Amino acid sequence: MAETVSNKQVILKHHVSGFPKETDMHVINSNIALQVPKGSNGVLLKNLYLSCDPYMRSRMKKIEGHYVEAFKIGMPLSGCGMAEVLDSEHPDFKKGDLVWGMTGWEEYSLITSPNLFKIQHTDVPLSYYTGILGMPGMTAYAGFYEVCSPKKGEKVFISAASGAVGQLVGQFAKLLGCYVVGSAGTKDKVDLLRNKFGFDEAFNYKEEPDLDAALKRYFPEGIDIYFENVGGKMLDAVLLNMRLHGRIAVCGMISQYNLEKPEAVHNLMNLILKRVRMEGFLVPDYYHLYPKFLEMIIPQIREGKIVYVEDIAKGLDRAPAALVGLFTGQNVGKQVVAVTYN
Repeated sequence: MAETVSNKQVILKHHVSGFPKETDMHVINSNIALQVPKGSNGVLLKNLYLSCDPYMRSRMKKIEGHYVEAFKIGMPLSGCGMAEVLDSEHPDFKKGDLVWGMTGWEEYSLITSPNLFKIQHTDVPLSYYTGILGMPGMTAYAGFYEVCSPKKGEKVFISAASGAVGQLVGQFAKLLGCYVVGSAGTKDKVDLLRNKFGFDEAFNYKEEPDLDAALKRYFPEGIDIYFENVGGKMLDAVLLNMRLHGRIAVCGMISQYNLEKPEAVHNLMNLILKRVRMEGFLVPDYYHLYPKFLEMIIPQIREGKIVYVEDIAKGLDRAPAALVGLFTGQNVGKQVVAVTYN
């Protein structure tokens, strides 16, 4: 008979409107058998790191027709994570494999339809597979190189630039020889952009009463590429400052996720007048490029050409606060939850 152990889980209590709160979730203990049912094609994971991502907010409300399904009330949250395979009935995975991909917000997860990547490089922090070497890293890579089609010397603006994706886009752009400016919400984050990530300039959007004027200050000749993470007023200001044939990669719009009625965008006519291409994208469409991405990024990490900042919350008990903190800017860098820690 399989061993049964306690399994701590983060559960959604109810659907959420407005800004999420820690009390919208609770942490419980259940039990799980440490064996995959025979013939199930499943894998049993011991989760080590979990990723807090802004898109998870949309899954906390009742939604239909979304690209990813809503969380089920009374069930564990799910998202990207890094884990060790404890047992497997799937031909692609065996006990002891390290993997990253979709898993549950719990200590152990039984995954019946694995959507997982095997981890080949273990000479880097394993938590990186929730960030720079996982979904956020692929998002930055696909959005910048594939959607934006960047050229050396172009002028690049990134909103929410100190976050999991933005910090990488800025460094990719600098390596290509672009002029890079980022916005963030605190002085410490602005300093991080300038001093650690090598941005040419950065500003605190909360201290700018006129975003249009701020962008004209940093981009007197206009913006070639905008990597969009925020939406709303920031997008409206950027549209006034795009150059002819500019590109906007729409990665996310975190300023809108907690609003019952999204803000209007008034300056869309500039897409026509300046022949700007604005394209939304979802990273799963680009996962076929993951091997190519690793070939590029692993040497740069090893050589110190790319750096990455993480904000690690220790333990599942702190997971609700870590997730909620994304929407008030509490995190500095990529927000990660370490499921088990010393």
